[in-house]
Amino acid sequence: MPQRTDDMLMTAYVQGDERALRVLVERWERPVFAFLVRMLGSHEEAQDICQDTFLKLVETAPRYRAEGKFRSWLFRIAGNGARNRLRRRKVLRWLTLDSGHAEHPHPAADALTDLARREDAARVRAALSRLPDRQRQALVLRLDHDL
Repeated sequence: MPQRTDDMLMTAYVQGDERALRVLVERWERPVFAFLVRMLGSHEEAQDICQDTFLKLVETAPRYRAEGKFRSWLFRIAGNGARNRLRRRKVLRWLTLDSGHAEHPHPAADALTDLARREDAARVRAALSRLPDRQRQALVLRLDHDL
C-alpha cells in the first residue's frame, strides 16, 4: 500500500480516522521538536510547545485546507508557539548550532581546528541571537528543514 500524503491523512483524520492522526504525529513529531529546540534552546520548552502544536493541529483540523504544503502549515503553528514563548520569557537563548546533531570528533582531530570551529560557531550563535524572532525562524526553517 502506498504511503498516504499528509493531506490525505488530514482528510482521513477529519473524517474520524484516529490512526491518521497517529501517523501524522509519528511522521512530524521529531522534525517539529528539533525545530523548536533550535528556536527555544530548551528541550523541556520544546516538548511543551511540540505538544501544543499537535493539540492545535487537532483543534484546527476541520478548517485545514490543502492549499499549500502541510509541513509549512505545521511549522507555522510551531513557530508561532515558539515566538509566543520567547515573548513571555523575554530572554533569547540559542543552543550550539550542532546541538543534538553533533558528530563526535575523531580523537586525532587537530586541536586548533576544533578551537577555530567552536569560535566560529559562537560568533554565528551570537549573530543569530540578535536576529528578530521571525528572521531567526525563517533561517532555521530554511537551513534545517529546507522550507
